[in-house]
Amino acid sequence: MKKNKVFVACDSVDINKVKEIIKKTQNSKIKIGYKFGLEFLNSKKGRNFISKLKNITTFGDYKLADIPNTCASSIKSVSDLKFNYITIHISSGLNALKAAKKVSGKTKIIGVTILTSHDNQSLKEIGYNKKIQQIVLQQAKLANKAKLDGIVCSPKEVKIVRKVFKKEIITPGIRFNSVKNDQKRVLNPRQAYKNGSDWLVIGRPITKGDIKNNLKNLIKHLK
Repeated sequence: MKKNKVFVACDSVDINKVKEIIKKTQNSKIKIGYKFGLEFLNSKKGRNFISKLKNITTFGDYKLADIPNTCASSIKSVSDLKFNYITIHISSGLNALKAAKKVSGKTKIIGVTILTSHDNQSLKEIGYNKKIQQIVLQQAKLANKAKLDGIVCSPKEVKIVRKVFKKEIITPGIRFNSVKNDQKRVLNPRQAYKNGSDWLVIGRPITKGDIKNNLKNLIKHLK
């Protein structure tokens, strides 16, 4: 039977905390990878720590958003870390996406759509006139054209993305209960998998408090 897959978000600059997260989430029930965001990637000891990881699926959540040359150069600059996945904002444009993919080697390049902290109102404040679903669909088409390896989107938009993008779909905005924190577009794990997510990204619901017990609750929830 195919295992459910979860990226645990290691959102801390405390190396001991990250070590604890990795140690306490090892299990045989679901496949676990580890997502390292800007907080950790920009920390003093972060890069050195990642360089020493072995036999672990790693996700460098850089969310690159720049001109094509800078995006490509940034990916080449961390090639020694041998990330399995690296993210780039699809809003960087087709040329930047292609440039990133061209230099990625064995690293999968994942296009980020509209962040799960946004809703239609906050997008309107930025200057977007279209609804989230319309923008995400257009971005998914662009990611497909650039031959990206995967897409990050809200679990609520997976079905829309799947219409035009057949590779991996990774979904943050996963919550076990009604506590959303700073997220706007969320679903619970079972709903996200039902919609077609390949990987879930889960941070605080697993890493805050009793990690082992939180993981047990997740596994129980998925049965």
